[in-house]
Amino acid sequence: MLRFDIAPVCSNAYRFQATMSFAIAAIYLFTPYKWVAFLLAFGGLMRGFVSPHKCISYKLFEGITGKLDWHKKVNAGAKMFADKIAGIAGLAMAITWMMDSGVGVIPATAILIFAFIDLATGFCAACWAYGAWYKMKAA
Repeated sequence: MLRFDIAPVCSNAYRFQATMSFAIAAIYLFTPYKWVAFLLAFGGLMRGFVSPHKCISYKLFEGITGKLDWHKKVNAGAKMFADKIAGIAGLAMAITWMMDSGVGVIPATAILIFAFIDLATGFCAACWAYGAWYKMKAA
């Protein structure tokens, strides 16, 4: 479902967001600083459920891509869906860390892999799944 109630977002700014998600997942997995999962959860939930345009990191990355003339506007719906998934994964990582469980490595590994694919190639798996769902639903 295309989101016309929210202004389009910059896909290249979202590649910077993917870089941040990749870094947060790597820090979570390979260092003792598990609290960074709260950053992923907060940012993902803010961009996914409220609006990307209210998120400080998105505003920063949109400004950078605008200055470099790298802006490419896309509909916000698929990106917000991806953010919802990242936010829920970050929340799961944070909660399992607080419960002293090792289960948080599963969503952290998924974020690490899919964020790397997005930042390296621009292919957003959640965005693809979002589009495929609505095509399948329409058929």
